[in-house]
Amino acid sequence: MNEKDISQSDDSMRMFVGLDVHKKYTEVAIVDECGVVLEHGRIENDPEKIEDFSKRLSNATVVMESSSSWYWLYEILSRRHRVVLSNPVKTKAIASAKMKTDRMDALMLANLLRGGYIAECYVPSRRVMGLRELVRYRANLVGMRGMVKNRVHAYLQMNNINIGYGPFTEGFLEELRKVKDARIEGYLRIIERLNLEIHEASKMICSEALNDEGARLLMTIPGISFYSALLIISEIGEIDRFPDSSHLVSYAGLAPSTRCSGGVTYHGRITKTGSPYLRWVLNQCTWVHIRAEPDGNIATFYRRLSKKKGNAKAIVAASAKLLKIIYWVLKDRRPYHS
Repeated sequence: MNEKDISQSDDSMRMFVGLDVHKKYTEVAIVDECGVVLEHGRIENDPEKIEDFSKRLSNATVVMESSSSWYWLYEILSRRHRVVLSNPVKTKAIASAKMKTDRMDALMLANLLRGGYIAECYVPSRRVMGLRELVRYRANLVGMRGMVKNRVHAYLQMNNINIGYGPFTEGFLEELRKVKDARIEGYLRIIERLNLEIHEASKMICSEALNDEGARLLMTIPGISFYSALLIISEIGEIDRFPDSSHLVSYAGLAPSTRCSGGVTYHGRITKTGSPYLRWVLNQCTWVHIRAEPDGNIATFYRRLSKKKGNAKAIVAASAKLLKIIYWVLKDRRPYHS
């Protein structure tokens, strides 16, 4: 990169730095308050080179889009500068540009930041980020186990082998081991290893949940286990950043989409913005909650709505109601009471 301009610039002048982050490199564009391009170029995604680049900046605000590789870069740059994480879905100027290059993307981000048009994402703390990765790690392990089990079922179906026990019960596994095939034996070894890893992850999650005040409060709600509680805590982050429960429902993507034109308002399907992990765990917890409290408000609401809209829509609406309860339990820091 050309270091001449920013190294000789006035320290009192504000800089707006746009970063287009890729797997191996990061495209950089730096503009001043008037929109004059001070520097543009490319940096390798090496921590030492990013650290050197950060030291050269002064009075700078940095913006980058949320992606799979933003967090390590954010940690280095945020030690010295304010770093804004942009929501790529809402930052439509880049996606709709007719000319699209890495250089123009970085420059567009810098100019949007300068004009105050960046849709900013929430950046969780290091602890919340660690909890989020832990619960997602377990979820990924369970998903991998499910894929292997599906391969076992596919093999049995392909070879017309019927086992008269429930899937992967003790009797099922005993009969399955009688099938002398290297693939089945390999699948079973993988499943056994995944079971061990899931058990270890569950122990860590249980320990973290018992040491977290918010998770302990959520576990007073019927249907929410230690795993579900920690997943919800990690996906929500700081509860005080939501002014009310409706904002939290919208953040989770459980609010219905709305279109208003000509004085007529239409409500459609849920937006599905935000974390899919959060929506998934809320759906699971709501089913258990309904069974645990069949005469409770959520169960009554679900049964009434399911008669009109069907089970699928009713459980989504009931999940939104459960999320509102979660909001007030965390906000008031009090246990749940029906």
